[in-house]
Amino acid sequence: MASSRISDCPDSPNCVSSLSRDQDHYASPFRVDIAPDEVWAALKRVLGAEPRTRVVEEDNERWYLRAEATSRLFRFVDDVEFQLIPEEHLMHVRSASRVGYWDLGVNRRRVERLREALKREGLWR
Repeated sequence: MASSRISDCPDSPNCVSSLSRDQDHYASPFRVDIAPDEVWAALKRVLGAEPRTRVVEEDNERWYLRAEATSRLFRFVDDVEFQLIPEEHLMHVRSASRVGYWDLGVNRRRVERLREALKREGLWR
């Protein structure tokens, strides 16, 4: 795999990543069975439908995208990163809180919600 731009998770339990070697932080990568351009379009549609979420960085040459998700009540910002690896039919994901120690499972639930939304978009055939 080409080197990933996705950040590592900190020791705190407020991050999940498909690149983590620690089971407490690990979330499975997204399987993709469609063309990279279609995956990218579906990802941006799904993120566009997420409340208080906006794409803030995109590198189409390296298939990397970072979004910010802002919590409704306290306005905390979480970073959500994706890196598509077309030759492996995978998209890696990381969702992490910028502040605090414990996120009450918010980041893991976000990743699983995005997984389901992308599945409905047809990433798996």
